[in-house]
Amino acid sequence: MSKLPVVSGSECIKALEKVGFAIARQRGSHIVLVRENPKNTVIVPNHKELDRGTLRAIIRQAELTVDEFIQLLR
Repeated sequence: MSKLPVVSGSECIKALEKVGFAIARQRGSHIVLVRENPKNTVIVPNHKELDRGTLRAIIRQAELTVDEFIQLLR
C-alpha cells in the first residue's frame, strides 16, 4: 500500500471528478460531491491540507484504493 500524499481539498475534488463525481452543493467549507453510477455521495472539506484520517475516509467513501486515488492525482 502506498503512503497517503498531502493534498488540499480542491486537489482531492479534482481527482474525484475524474471518476465521475460532480459538485452538488456547498455549505461553508464543506463540498458535497455526488456520483450517479454507482450512486455515491462524498463530503470533502475545502481546506489547504486534508488530515490523513480525513483523506483516508474520503477515499474509502469513494470506494477507491489509495493507489487508485494517487493515480487520479496525476
